[in-house]
Amino acid sequence: MSFKRNLADRTGLPLKVLPSSYQKVGDIILIKLFGEAAKQKKKIGESVLDMFPYIRTVCMIKGITGEYRTPKIEVIAGDKNTATIHKEHGCIYRIDVAKIMFSKGNLTERKRLINQIKPNETIIDMFAGIGYFSIGIAKNTKVKKIYAIEKNPTSFRFLRENIKLNKIKNIKPILGDCRSVVLQEKADRIIMGYFPGTEKFLSTAFSLLKDKGIIHYHNVYKQSELWSTPLKQLRKSAEAHGFVLIRIMTKKKVKSVAPRTYHIVIDAKFKKR
Repeated sequence: MSFKRNLADRTGLPLKVLPSSYQKVGDIILIKLFGEAAKQKKKIGESVLDMFPYIRTVCMIKGITGEYRTPKIEVIAGDKNTATIHKEHGCIYRIDVAKIMFSKGNLTERKRLINQIKPNETIIDMFAGIGYFSIGIAKNTKVKKIYAIEKNPTSFRFLRENIKLNKIKNIKPILGDCRSVVLQEKADRIIMGYFPGTEKFLSTAFSLLKDKGIIHYHNVYKQSELWSTPLKQLRKSAEAHGFVLIRIMTKKKVKSVAPRTYHIVIDAKFKKR
């Protein structure tokens, strides 16, 4: 039985007003509710708890605000504590879902990236968050070193905690804006796991890249802009910094973020002229 049908049977609410999916982070479930469903949030929350005995808390996602993309969350059933431990790809992430976003939509992307890493690479994660990419790479590859840069003090606190929880020695966490961080070495691979407006950081990415290396470029574009706009931005920035685009390794839509608007990723290899 589907989640939506099960919820309808338990609450007596019509299928059309109920969510068809949910996000599980540790022992917390997050759901989006609108209209009639939002008015019946307590009933829905209690029903979700009954459906999943291993779930401690049910939260309603009300939006995202600010530069740090802070989630607006309301606990609608269960324990009021919104901190949890999430496990993924053999990694442990401590997170507070009321303070930090954790997107299940990027799960496949995190796994895909792990499979691309070569032994002894130096990696710079320009927007490390709580370690979404860095932790998985460090635990599942033979990477030499990862510089994990994060501007948000709350995310940075969880990043440091997650490095310790996973007993990782080859991640150097750095608190600050990646555009002003000074590093003594450059990277074989740059991760730009941020959006929207990622094109503003391409200049920094090329300044941190070795004479030959890979950039994983995430951003948001309308369908009408794909793929000419992001490729033009990459080539233009590369040229401005003395690089040429050797090869597009991957270009894909990660997920839809609005009607005809997508979170995309391009894996591109560059070299100095």
